[in-house]
Amino acid sequence: KLTRAVDSVSLEIEPGELFFLLGPSGCGKTTLLRMIAGFIDPTDGLIRFGRREVTHLEPNKRNTGMVFQSYALWPHMSVQQNVGFGLNVRKVGGQEKTKRIKEALETVQMGKYATRKPNELSGGQQQRVALARALVVRPDVLLLDEPLSNLDAKLRIELRAQIRRICKEVGITTVYVTHDQKEALSMADRIAIMREGNVVQVGSPLELYRHPGSRFSAEFLGETNIIPGKVVETGEHVTVETPFGNLRSTHPSKDDVNYADQVLCSIRPECVRLNGSGAQSDTNNTHDGRLLETTYLGEIAQHVVDMGHSIHLRTSELNPTELRDHAAGGHPQTGVTIAPTDVVILPE
Repeated sequence: KLTRAVDSVSLEIEPGELFFLLGPSGCGKTTLLRMIAGFIDPTDGLIRFGRREVTHLEPNKRNTGMVFQSYALWPHMSVQQNVGFGLNVRKVGGQEKTKRIKEALETVQMGKYATRKPNELSGGQQQRVALARALVVRPDVLLLDEPLSNLDAKLRIELRAQIRRICKEVGITTVYVTHDQKEALSMADRIAIMREGNVVQVGSPLELYRHPGSRFSAEFLGETNIIPGKVVETGEHVTVETPFGNLRSTHPSKDDVNYADQVLCSIRPECVRLNGSGAQSDTNNTHDGRLLETTYLGEIAQHVVDMGHSIHLRTSELNPTELRDHAAGGHPQTGVTIAPTDVVILPE
């Protein structure tokens, strides 16, 4: 039985862009990357590098550089031999080969490790050698398949900035596959969010986080509160009637909203402000609730507020200086306020 792994995907990636394919496991992102590399032959459609069509061209004739999840370094070769392997295949030798290996290793800050074997390097160093090996052949397109997934959390964060710096300094067009939202948000020029073989939304990290086009995009790119409601007013702003009261939205993605539509309101936890026990006011999106629980994490405190009608709002408070009272197991009353610009209206 054949499975449709990628379906009607249409993307244009700009020269020198760091472009991310982001989505859950099994959504088709690695299949799409391997099609670009030439390891999988598409059953339909075209792939072009600039004006050059490469749809059915062999991988070694596409001039791509690929960094795999496992790094795939030869254990019996030194670092410089690993990096120079692609130049051997391309019949580049002599001083030119030596010069390009040295340049590639210096680019990834691994020059002093040239004579070491891979098993003498840390995971992060091996990752940088794999990147140098891909860059040394001066590819038209650099392809990265979850290159940081085998590293610990601290090292992943350090290498995000390094990979972005290297890609932008070299000015190479890069396609990067990941399922890590923070990785994509912190590194990408643009992101394509994928689901079940389709691209559901493309945009910059800020656009996708602030202006998701669907519930899937909103929930996949971080925590959010999803509140059902009905549109009761349209115009310069939109008012949505929710189970706990009206919410006004001046968010720009409300163009196709009509009166009486059933919609969803997406509100990020960091957009919900706690006010103590404020008087209820629909005009500035302030409503009363009860504080159910607080989790203190140092730089932030995470709260859960019961708004009634089985709706619990998750909120984030940055740099909390004191913790709210849960004495004797009580649930103190609190007001919550949400700016109209932070209420994103999504189709139901």
